[in-house]
Amino acid sequence: MPLTRRSFSPTGLLLPGESLDELHAGGVKIIQPRRGYRFSLDPLLLCAFAGIGSQARVADLGTGSGIMPLLLAQAGKGREFLGIERQAELAERARRSVALNGLERRIRIVCADVRELPAELAAGSFDAVVSNPPYRKPATGRVAPDAERGAARHELAGGLTDFLRAAAFLLNDGGRFCLVYLAERLAELLDEMRTFRLEPKRLRTVHSRTGDPARLVLVEGRRNARTGLTVEAPLIVYREGKGRDYTEEMERLLKG
Repeated sequence: MPLTRRSFSPTGLLLPGESLDELHAGGVKIIQPRRGYRFSLDPLLLCAFAGIGSQARVADLGTGSGIMPLLLAQAGKGREFLGIERQAELAERARRSVALNGLERRIRIVCADVRELPAELAAGSFDAVVSNPPYRKPATGRVAPDAERGAARHELAGGLTDFLRAAAFLLNDGGRFCLVYLAERLAELLDEMRTFRLEPKRLRTVHSRTGDPARLVLVEGRRNARTGLTVEAPLIVYREGKGRDYTEEMERLLKG
């Protein structure tokens, strides 16, 4: 089952080179470039893992297309959302997607760098922070040729430490930080989280198929919490075989 299906757009909604797609999960409509940064499965996995309460005030660091605030708000999770995105074109596109879904009263998108948060944001003012940050260091792997995809995948403008520092600043005492990250960098992630007093409390590994090594990890930390980590059952994305058929759990997740 594909993540999205292509929709037709109202006149004047899209700019040249953009598409309007509808997610199977919740019927959320989202504007994306035909070529450039398009969201992947990872933020959908994080939305399902995060367990955001209906009254939570939530910040999304590096919101990109705004996919996570849109999905969470559409599902009735969270009272108020702030999406922070450094790239101006992505932020503007996310604002149009928010308006398209009629969620302007619950979701606000700001164009800002997580390394220099706007002065208006007070310390400890959020109940939860979510993030699908860039996974790879600049010198590792092939950097995508266009700026949007390059910055989304590689730490070209802020790395893990910067995202954790911003999350720790924004969260109230006991507030929850949830992110999706590369499994190969798990040890670094957990060590850095504790540096910023974001105590790891839940962890789930993500595997392409049963028996495969973990590709991603979903982690929840809590601000100034006591120690004690729950390792949940692994999430398997695809059924056995060579095809790309999702497991029953993944199908339920994608249906919202």
